[in-house]
Amino acid sequence: MVCLYRGVVVESRNELLAAWMTEADMKVVDLTAAVNDAIGDFTGRPGTTSERTVFRWLSGENQWPQTKQRHALEAISRLPITDLGFVPRGNPKPTPAPPKDPSVHRRRFFTAVPGTALAVAAPASARPSRVGGADVIRLRDSMARLVALDATRGGDTALERASLAGAEEALRLQRHSTTQRVRQRLFAIAADYTANAAWSLIDARDLDAATAHLERALTYAGMAQDPDMTMQVWNLRAMLARQREEYGEAVAAAQAAQATAITRRSPLHNSLAHARLAIGLAHSQEHKAALRSLGRAEDALAQVRGDQTTPVWIAFYGPAELYSITAIVRDHVGDPAQAEAASHRALAALPASYRRNRANVTARLALAQLHQGEAEHACATSASVFAIMAGDPLPGRMRSLLGDFHRDLITTAPARLADEWTDRYRTEWSTPA
Repeated sequence: MVCLYRGVVVESRNELLAAWMTEADMKVVDLTAAVNDAIGDFTGRPGTTSERTVFRWLSGENQWPQTKQRHALEAISRLPITDLGFVPRGNPKPTPAPPKDPSVHRRRFFTAVPGTALAVAAPASARPSRVGGADVIRLRDSMARLVALDATRGGDTALERASLAGAEEALRLQRHSTTQRVRQRLFAIAADYTANAAWSLIDARDLDAATAHLERALTYAGMAQDPDMTMQVWNLRAMLARQREEYGEAVAAAQAAQATAITRRSPLHNSLAHARLAIGLAHSQEHKAALRSLGRAEDALAQVRGDQTTPVWIAFYGPAELYSITAIVRDHVGDPAQAEAASHRALAALPASYRRNRANVTARLALAQLHQGEAEHACATSASVFAIMAGDPLPGRMRSLLGDFHRDLITTAPARLADEWTDRYRTEWSTPA
């Protein structure tokens, strides 16, 4: 394994330490500062470990750090020193661990979800006071679990509470963080969790509370100086504004997303920003501009490499989601046949785990069919929405979409067909999540 020391790539013989540093996203300078800070916590005086010392640990030249350094490494990594690749000299007597900070909260966040316990923030074992890259990884893993659950069942207040608990933990940990880099990453995670809480409420159609969460998320993203998180918030602001039928604001929020630095270096982010703008423009009756933005989204997505690392929050976006957005735009510009074709492509491309998205796309497909005068076919398609989501209540956003279908069905279809659909699905459709 190799590592970077003062701009030079060198071979690391301590592969365990190098692997942990890679996983924790810690450079030599970061680990040096973290070790010295941790020593300061234990002794009252900052340590004097140098970058050269850390390099010697990585190279294997120094296989057994000094006592204070060993305790610091264990506090930072949450691992026994031998799990970091260090080998004791001879058979030394164990040295007592430094005292733990009694103010550290030793707790675990759980949010009750029907049939599921969501472990959001902390491991069961007691945690020392120092905070580092391992905490960042742990919180990101918990965030990924929440996102996966949302993709399966949709947003609700239980997922909101779980997300806010994660944000609270990230904010608390940043007060104990080892380096400025870790502190900023924890603010970014707080932004991610808070934005996810907002998304849960957008999906549940609790729009006022979602607005407040997005304002906080934007503040945390600014503190983190993280353009990826800033982009996420503006993307959600555009979605929220569309749900409120404030289409001018939806366009402005999508344009703010386009202006973030991340869109200039990530074709995936750039594509999503253009796609979100296309939806806002379509609802604003700017049809030609909407189709141009849709074309730019397609061009940008074609530039995405398959080996690129994708942040958890934007993992939903890809060909399937762009086809889904294409269906929305095409239907609103008066081309339901193209909307139907795009919906079929979206359904073919969607991963099996994206159950909520599959139900939403199916509802869009039913609308496109209805707008082509195929009322009976549309009713049969809409029935699939309830089958897909069987076992879970429909999220508020999905119920609103089916409300659009019901309204258009009453307007365009024979009364008999509309009455049959209403009688059959009224309970499932109208029951809040």
